[in-house]
Amino acid sequence: MFIDAVLKSNPGLIDAAYSLHAKGDIGPNTYCVDLDMVRQNASFLARAGKEYGVKLYFMSKQFGRNPAISRAVVEGGIESAVAVDMDEARMLHENGIRIGHLGHLVQIAHRDMDEALDMNPEVMTCFGVEKAAGIDEAARQRGMVQDILLRVIDGGSYIYPGQEGGIMLDGLGRAAGEIAKMSNVRIVGVTSFPCFLYSDETGRIEPTENMRVLNRAAKMLRTMDIDVKQINGPSATCVSSIPLLRQMGVTHGEPGHALTGTTPLHAKGGEPEGQAMVYVTEVSHRLDDRAYVFGGGFYPRSHMKAAYSPRLKAKFDVLQTPADSIDYYGTVIDKDRVLNVGDALIYSFRTQIFVTRARVAVIAGISQARPHIVGIFTSQGDEIK
Repeated sequence: MFIDAVLKSNPGLIDAAYSLHAKGDIGPNTYCVDLDMVRQNASFLARAGKEYGVKLYFMSKQFGRNPAISRAVVEGGIESAVAVDMDEARMLHENGIRIGHLGHLVQIAHRDMDEALDMNPEVMTCFGVEKAAGIDEAARQRGMVQDILLRVIDGGSYIYPGQEGGIMLDGLGRAAGEIAKMSNVRIVGVTSFPCFLYSDETGRIEPTENMRVLNRAAKMLRTMDIDVKQINGPSATCVSSIPLLRQMGVTHGEPGHALTGTTPLHAKGGEPEGQAMVYVTEVSHRLDDRAYVFGGGFYPRSHMKAAYSPRLKAKFDVLQTPADSIDYYGTVIDKDRVLNVGDALIYSFRTQIFVTRARVAVIAGISQARPHIVGIFTSQGDEIK
């Protein structure tokens, strides 16, 4: 999906990945991340956020909850993170990364409430009154008040399968009224997901129905004298979309893929954020006109189309592994039978590293033509080397 953009905007990343693989420093099934490019992308995002008055929480799940990459994002100017679940929150917190938003997309289990509050998150999201009550009880025992966001939806909201949940807009008044009676939580805003998506028709990032629901929800809460400080509008947050966020009333965005230049908008190239991530693997074996590469890091929603051979300086069409199969191998179409067993192939596609079995090689110095590995990590952010 992004291989042409990488070849154009950051060919040094491909060269570094190829060289490190050839030397045996990295193996197949490894994502290579350009640390300096991530830091630069974060600085562009931070600057745009300040210009338009949109505060940013960065998302780390896409790049494997990686502490080295997260620190580079902070150095680039985005000071706090959104954690998709407690495992991500733990990794970030243990590495000194400030938690800005917790509990969205994944709610906090009751057994983890004390640990979550220990992290002092700026806000926690609640899908309903019961979850707010759980936070309220844990906060009461600690003698504190925790700010919360309410996830609000209606019948027209667009929700990905496996992410259902939230307070229905027509029941928001009742739910907010019950929560407002609690002494140790304070409603400060609303959120949903996805609030923005890339449109193939317009070639731009556009607001979804979820965003319109949020603005109606914020208006309703304000009529109840609730001080709505945050309208959190995640998904596809990037330099080019931040003006739209501001226009739609969003106060907080959550860049994730923009940090590695891998939102759908970035596939065309030319965006301020450069491509900072490729996937390296190698040919395991052949069968007729197909070469099979080591898998483990492929992602069903990647929309990958091609793999690049640095040795041959050529692209090859690929077949995606069906979502109901395990990606032991990836399939490359090689009708001319020019790929050899052991050849490195470079991919660049939209991914969620934290749900893969891949490794992550964090590389610095690419822009100075002096690439070196900062560390090699699991897909969950634990350092291997």
